[in-house]
Amino acid sequence: MQEELQIAWRDMEPSDALAAKIRDQVQILERFYDRITACRVVVEQLHRHKHKGNLFNVRIDISVPGSEILVTRESGKDHSHEDPYVVVRDTFRAAKRQLEDYVRRHRGDIKAHDLPPHGHVVELHPESDYGRIESSDGRLIYFHRNSVLNRDLDTLEIGTEVRFAEEMGNEGPQASSVSVIGKHHLAE
Repeated sequence: MQEELQIAWRDMEPSDALAAKIRDQVQILERFYDRITACRVVVEQLHRHKHKGNLFNVRIDISVPGSEILVTRESGKDHSHEDPYVVVRDTFRAAKRQLEDYVRRHRGDIKAHDLPPHGHVVELHPESDYGRIESSDGRLIYFHRNSVLNRDLDTLEIGTEVRFAEEMGNEGPQASSVSVIGKHHLAE
């Protein structure tokens, strides 16, 4: 980090042990992403009850190139947040998830979504209650009348574009569900 870690304590006495835990957590974040420029942590004790547990909030502000990541864990009525170590742990877990998201966006990593299997109807045998689809990769896939969703097998035509869910049947690959692709075609 370019700037030294800052830890602030609100409505409570500073704790060397808790500060050491926070430093350890910051080191974990730095090992994950070494371009963190600054980190500020605020630990706040909300209530001082003599007979009930005190609740804690933790706020983490992480500076990274071109952005700030702000994470807050407010206890509300969560009694696990009577332990400041639990709140610190939970808040740093959330900070790591947000930092991971930042790194993915920064690197341009985008999840690739596979297209559902699709193809064209190439055979129809309504009298025998089945047909075949030629998949986009050239395979023939069997389907039964009962697999056709929102339509009747009799309304399908050769060449109709469909998407399907494939499974292995007794005789080879088969479509467990078949739906007609409407106006919105799949992009390849």
